Amino acid sequence: MKIETIVNAEIELFTAIKTADIPTLDKMLHDDLLFNLPDGQTINKEFDLESYRSGKMKIEVLEASDQLINIIDNTAVVAVTVMLKGTYEGNILNGAFRYIRVWKQFEENVKVIAGSCAALQ
Repeated sequence: MKIETIVNAEIELFTAIKTADIPTLDKMLHDDLLFNLPDGQTINKEFDLESYRSGKMKIEVLEASDQLINIIDNTAVVAVTVMLKGTYEGNILNGAFRYIRVWKQFEENVKVIAGSCAALQ
């Protein structure tokens, strides 16, 4: 696995999140994904996809910075700060969040298998 593969996958993922591109998100998220939200709730792939499909999650601005990538065999761990502006179920999202995301190489492509997000002060 190469760093460039993960950098490009992160860009593709952020674009899919901003545009609520369900087919791309479906391709990039592993079926057994687990993701921890800032409130401590753990969600799965279907919950995540449904939040975009239903229009509950709407992202207007998503800017990444301070990205660190560690490659470990066929897995990559990404830590990244994201400035987010948008809404979730009508509630305003506006702030900086620190994400950790785990990508794994499968035969056809890389997929997100796990992650978490914490709000930054």
